[in-house]
Amino acid sequence: MKIRKGDRVKVIAGRSKGKVGDVLRVLPAESRVVVSGVNVIKRHTKPSRTGEGGIIEREAAIHVSNVALLHDDKPTRVGFKFLEDGRKVRVARASGETIDR
Repeated sequence: MKIRKGDRVKVIAGRSKGKVGDVLRVLPAESRVVVSGVNVIKRHTKPSRTGEGGIIEREAAIHVSNVALLHDDKPTRVGFKFLEDGRKVRVARASGETIDR
């Protein structure tokens, strides 16, 4: 996937459009990501032995097409390129700069 855990992304579509956050989890099988502070839902949970019940707020997954990677604080499209040493790195489509170290 073009988005990885720890990336800073901006939501470009949906209810949370315009919000910025870090990727907490990536779900490649479902093409979804969980972003901090974005798409917050409320879960009504029963008390259990491990935790108390109540209304818990947490982030739900959003589709990866609804987020854009922030590179130099600007949303950018991401592509892939192979380096001379054989490594596959992510690159910004507009500028051609490598995103990965």
